[in-house]
This record gives sequence, C-alpha cells and structure tokens, in this order.
Amino acid sequence: MSQPLRIALLTYATKLRGSVVHTLELATALTELGHQVCVYALDKDGQGFDRSIPATVQLVPTQPPPTGLTPDQATDALIRQRIQELVDYFLAHPEENYDIYHAQDCIGANALVQLRQQGRVPNVVRTVHHIEDYASIYLRQCQDKSIRHPDLCLCVSDRWQTALRHEYGIVAPRVLNGVDVRRFSPVPSGQEEAIKARYGLTGSPIFLTVGGIEPRKNSLRLLEAFAQVLTTHPQAQLVIAGGATLFDYEPYRQAFFALAETLAQHHGSMIGKSVLLPGVIPDDNLPALYRAADVFCFPSTKEGWGLVVLEAIASALPVITANQPPFTEFLNTDQALLVDPDSAAAIAAAMVTALDPTVSQKLSCRSQSVLANYTWQKSASLHTDQYQTLTERPT
Repeated sequence: MSQPLRIALLTYATKLRGSVVHTLELATALTELGHQVCVYALDKDGQGFDRSIPATVQLVPTQPPPTGLTPDQATDALIRQRIQELVDYFLAHPEENYDIYHAQDCIGANALVQLRQQGRVPNVVRTVHHIEDYASIYLRQCQDKSIRHPDLCLCVSDRWQTALRHEYGIVAPRVLNGVDVRRFSPVPSGQEEAIKARYGLTGSPIFLTVGGIEPRKNSLRLLEAFAQVLTTHPQAQLVIAGGATLFDYEPYRQAFFALAETLAQHHGSMIGKSVLLPGVIPDDNLPALYRAADVFCFPSTKEGWGLVVLEAIASALPVITANQPPFTEFLNTDQALLVDPDSAAAIAAAMVTALDPTVSQKLSCRSQSVLANYTWQKSASLHTDQYQTLTERPT
C-alpha cells in the first residue's frame, strides 16, 4: 500500500440508515488498511452511534430544529442549520486536519464546499448514493451544489453513475457497497426467540422490510400487497423496521395509517397485530431480526443501492425486490423475486411464492454467490485508489 492517508468521513446522522452504515463500514475497512480515519457525525440526541468502530469518531453537537414554520419551511431551515453546524465545528477546531475530506450526503458536502472556499479544507469528495426529486427550490440547489462543486464525485451503482453523466456531465468513478458476513449470517445466535418476543413476532409467516414508512420505500403498495396475502395466510405478519430520517414524511405516513384503517374493514385491526412497526432497531438486534423472518420484502421505487438487500441475502432469506436498477445490477431472477413495484398484486404473488420451501431454498442458495462481489475490503481499496488520484493532483 502507498503512504497511509488521514481521512475525514462526514455523515449527517448517528442513526443507522444506508449512507450512515456505509460511512461506518468504510471507516472500519479503511482503518484496517492502515489509514487514519475520523468519522464526523451530526448527533442530534447526544447518544452517538449504536455501534463501536476502530476508527476515531467525533460527534458534532446540534441544536433543536426550528419551530413555528410550515413543514416545508422547517425542512429547508433544518438543512441550513445542519450545514452551518458542521461548518462552525470545523472552523472552531482548526487543529483537526486531514488529507481527504469525504461527505456521504448533501449536508456534509455543502459544509465542506463552504469550508474549502474559506481555505479550511484542501478538497471535497462526495459519494452520490442517489439523486432526489426535491420539490423545494432550496433543497434542489443544495443537491446541485453538493454534486457540482466537489473535487471528486463517487457513486455506488451503474444507475447513478449514468444519471450523473447524463444530468450533470460528471464522470463519477464507481465504488462498492458491501456486507459484513460476520454480522449477517443464517447461523442462529440464540437471540432469535427473544427478538421475536421483544417485537411481538407471534405470527407465521413473518415478512420483513427495513427502512420505515416512506414514499421511495413503496410502503403503501407493500401494505396493499400484504393485505392480499392475509386472505390466504391470516396469521402472517409484516414487520416494517427502521424509519429514522431527516425528512418529514408525515403526509405519507398518514396515508399509510388511513389505508390500514380501510383494510381493517376486511382483515380486522392491522397496526400492532398483523403489521408491526418497531421503529429503529438496535444495531445488536438487527442480525437476529433478519433470522427471525421468513421472507424479505423490499419493493423500493428509488434506491441508491439497497444495503439491506445484501444483509438479507447474507442472512439466507429469500428476497423480493423491484425489477429495476440498482437491484438488477447485482441480482437476477434465479437469485431474487423481481417484481413490478407499481403492482400490489405482483408483490403479493411474490410474497406467497417465496413461502414455497423449494423456491425459498433455491433463492437463498443461488443468491449467496453475490456476497463475494460486495465486500467492504474491496470498497476500501477502490476508495483508496480514488483518494490517491486526488492527493496526487498538482495544486
């Protein structure tokens, strides 16, 4: 390996969503390669990460979000505030210097761009996990700035690599996501029954999804599909885990609960019985929760990659996901049930099909070959190569 680098990785939260997990796993793998890594994370509740890593972690304190605004105004104001909190932190700590400053999101990238303009940091790297269609003019401007102004953009999928080239004229080298097969595996840990009891998993079969109730997670259509499954499998349960997010999806959540009320006329009360919403799952509990399920359902309509799909595969679960990129970049019809995410009937049919022991075993066995292609060690090596090209550029 060439000279070890000092690397600052920035993330917008301490709750473990996709890009946050990516940050922690990348930090771990880069540290194992011999680099000096510090993760800077906005810490809104003062609790830090629900995970320890070998890299240094610096929690950046935040203030409560603004009040007295409409939901759209509040979101814009909160993003401004979070960007400024990162800028203020780095300006107040001039002794913390690195060779590489790498943000995984729009907030961190905007902060770094400001800091570079002030001469505080030498460069800005941004991983574009996906591109959002924001209604807010301010958020669109933030996203554009976070993509156009870094010295180097990276991405994790062909889909978004193509989008960056077509929409922004940017050539973004491809890096990888990964999965830790030491954490996620089909081997029982002894926690499984306790996890079932803790979260009320008393039914059979258990369908699991991770990511909360959000438009891009396609939660409404998944609920419609599950209601269809209940007609033939009345003891089934759908577990929708996770949900920590910076954005306010309250109107969509209200539509979800309204649909559940409507469906209850035919299936009885759903929320808390056949549909379980445990919220954010403690990091130590997540591997056992996968193993406690029978099928993983992820009909997401827009995803950067879908780390949870790799986690489910590593846990030997049959996977149902959308028949579109990025999922079709690494899965074929022998490895997962690929469905039209706009069709509740197609999702429901796949949920029932996945319960067939022959189908389930085939999918879980054939999908295992995917795992060797997506490791955090490979990801760290690809990142190191890109970092080196940046540090070697003439100033």
